[in-house]
Parts: sequence; C-alpha cells; structure tokens
Amino acid sequence: MSSTSTTASGPTVPTTPKGKRTYAHLLEVGREVFARDGYVSMRMSDVASEAGISLGGLYRYFANKEDLFAGVIADLHERLFAASTTTSHLFRTDPQQALLESNRGYLALYAENREVMRAFMQAAHVDDRFRDIWNQMRQRHVDRFADAANSVHGISEVDGVNVRVMTEAVACMVEQAAYVWFAQSNLSDRDMDVDTAARAATLIWYEAFFGR
Repeated sequence: MSSTSTTASGPTVPTTPKGKRTYAHLLEVGREVFARDGYVSMRMSDVASEAGISLGGLYRYFANKEDLFAGVIADLHERLFAASTTTSHLFRTDPQQALLESNRGYLALYAENREVMRAFMQAAHVDDRFRDIWNQMRQRHVDRFADAANSVHGISEVDGVNVRVMTEAVACMVEQAAYVWFAQSNLSDRDMDVDTAARAATLIWYEAFFGR
C-alpha cells in the first residue's frame, strides 16, 4: 500500500517503484476524465473504474477530487514549463528565435491539453486552491523571463515601466490568447494552428522588449 500527503500545490509523489507507477497511471486516467467531464462534473468513482482500482485504493493516493486535479495540474505545469524552457537558440545571442521556440513549445503542449486547461480555468473560478495554483504557475513564468531579461540583456524597464510589470502584462496576453485559441476553440470560426500562434506570440514578446 502507498499513501500520499497533501502539499500546497498537490499530493506528494510516492517513493516506492510500484507506488510511483500507480500514481502516474492514476494521474493519466484522471487527466483523461477531467478533460472529458470538466472539473465540476468529474467523479472519483469514474477515475477508479477506468483506472482499474478500487475507490478506496484511489483515495489512498488522493484525498479527494481536488487533490487529484492538483496532481494533474502540477504534472502538466512542469511539462509546460519545461517545454517553454528548452530551446536550441540562446536567449543571449538570438532572443527572437529563442522566444519563438519557447512559445511554440508552450503553445503546442497547451493545445494538446486544451480540455484539461479549460477544466483548470473552470476550477480556478470556483476553488481558491486552484486560483492560487494558477497564479503561482503564471508567476513562475513571469519571474523566469523578467530575471533573464534583466540579467542577460540589462532590461530593467521598458519606457519607464518595470520589466516585471511588462512581463506580466505580455504573459497574461499570451495566456489568454492560448485559452481563446485552443481551450475555447469551438467559439471561433477558424482553427488556430500552433505555428501561427507561436509567431503571433513571439511578435508580442519581441516587439515589447527588443523592438526598440
């Protein structure tokens, strides 16, 4: 038997090999159920049934629906952060191409997980825990870029606006664009492809900080 405890962002991953495998399996099934049913309508019994585990067994890993979704989101956030970090071009010598690769990595994974991101926004509007997780996720991206812009390129402000404030403004614009383009794509009369989305996002980032 493996147990977990709750942290600020999600449950603690088990330490035994079997526990880790079961935990990862439950996260994947949970991701699929949340993507299909949304945050509000999702039921733990459906996850247990589709994962091939008893409901009691599921609760040994996750205390409740909120705990399971926190685990799903924590896992997805780490993947989104990694996808937007790995680039073949250096931010120091070729910031535009580095930004393009970063944006494409983030947006491609966002698009792939659009249903989960839609459920996440639903959860953030009804549960303070997920509102705080959402804010922490965004802030982590903001801190990374603002720190890099300052330390690598000496950008501490843009037209008198603090670099961190500028970064937050641009990051929020791109985040909302991703939500509209992908999580709510059914509201649009056209499909947005990831390459076009990445180019548009990169133009915003690059012009805001380097266009002058």
